Formats: sequence, C-alpha cells, structure tokens
Amino acid sequence: MNRIAGETRRKGADRPPVVVYEDVVKRYGAFKALDGVSAQVHAGEVVCLIGPSGSGKSTLLRCTNALETIHGGRILFDGAPLPTRESETRRVRRRMGMVFQNFELFPHMTALDNVASGPMTVLGRPRQEARDRAMALLAKVGLQDKAASHPGMLSGGQQQRVAIARALAMDPEVMLFDEPTSALDPETVGEVLNVMTALAEEGMTMVVVTHEMSFARRVGHWTIVFDRGRVVEQGPPEQIFNSPQEERTRDFLGHIGWGQ
Repeated sequence: MNRIAGETRRKGADRPPVVVYEDVVKRYGAFKALDGVSAQVHAGEVVCLIGPSGSGKSTLLRCTNALETIHGGRILFDGAPLPTRESETRRVRRRMGMVFQNFELFPHMTALDNVASGPMTVLGRPRQEARDRAMALLAKVGLQDKAASHPGMLSGGQQQRVAIARALAMDPEVMLFDEPTSALDPETVGEVLNVMTALAEEGMTMVVVTHEMSFARRVGHWTIVFDRGRVVEQGPPEQIFNSPQEERTRDFLGHIGWGQ
C-alpha cells in the first residue's frame, strides 16, 4: 500500500513539486528493485527515505538524477520528465548535488581543489572565482583549516563534509544524500548531520536515504517508508514515528528500536 497522510500539513505543499515520482519501476533482470513508486518532493523540503537495506531507497535516488534508467513510470524534475539522452541528462545532473556513502573524492587533490574542480571544468568558472567560492564552502562546513589537506589526511567525517561542499559548489537546486553517514565512525556522524541540518534550516531541498532515525524524525519534513521496492507508507515524521498506520512500518521501527 502507498498510503499518503497529512498532506495539508506538508511543508511546501502550496508550491509545485520539484521532483515527482509516478509509478516508477526499475528492474535488474527479473528482480524489481522499484515496483510502482509514487511520491513528491516539494521545494524547501527535507524528504527522508527509510526502510530495510535493499528495499529500493538508494536505487530511487540514483534514478532521480539519471544515474540509473527506469523501466516504467515517470520521474519529473521541475515539471519535465527526466531526459534519456546522455547530453541532456548531464545538464539535469548539474542541477542536483549528490553525496554518496563513500565520499568519492579525488585522492590526488587537496580539499580545496576537490571543491573547486567541478565549477571550473563543468561550469567554466575562472580559477580564482572557483577557489574563492570553494574556500567559502569549506568554511561553511567547518573545514577552512583543511583546505590544503588531501583526503588521505582527513577523517571520514571530514571527507564527507568536503564531499558536501563539493556538491554545493555546483549551486544545485536539490541535494541528494545516499546514506551519507553509513561509512563513518560513530564519533564523526554528528558533524556530518550538523552540516545537513544547517542546510535544511537554510531551505535547501533535500532527499535523504538514511538509517539515522533521529535525523529523519527531527529534521525531516516528510518521511517515506520503503519495503521490497514499494512505498509502504508516507507522511510527516510525527505520524510515521509516533502513530504509523501500516503494520510493516511498525515492524520496521520496532526492529530498529523505534517501536511504540
């Protein structure tokens, strides 16, 4: 069941949605990773995708910026279907920042150069302009003193904050986070979540695949529960975490210690 509740209280519901998923299907051979997913993301919202591992959350995120092609349904971005031609999908990806689980920084570049390289090579910005902007973004994520450090000299949390700054350097309209804290030591999880919380408070539109339930409950505006490629339930966090309507949601939350 794809239950939708609390629409009248939804942040940004009075504005056109930025991202719309309409009966999205994604297959890998005979396996359906996504099986008719429908949902919306409104401007300024933090939408958190939760559910057991392998339930389709990360697949949906990768389909959102056309890293994966879908086999049924539609994904609309800013009112238009995602293109299928590579030259056109590249233009769409420039409008979405994506932060992966494993940082994916260039190991031979300093933190500053990792952040500045995209604006220079993709957007054609002058070197000094790109580096000034990169330094400002490193300051934003609390790493201005690490500008000259290479990724191998940084902790996992620091590397992930550099990755966030790198994504922000492209001036995205939407930020996509694929379990950004899953590869981190517990001590460094908080520093990444603090940066993400600050972005949410600034009004950044964000889609976050996460196992950090406290973040989804406290910072998220809308929660979507996945299981076996389907949306089980969706609604505002207070409904999902305090009074879930579906048994599968209650089972999942109970299994991870969030049961009532």
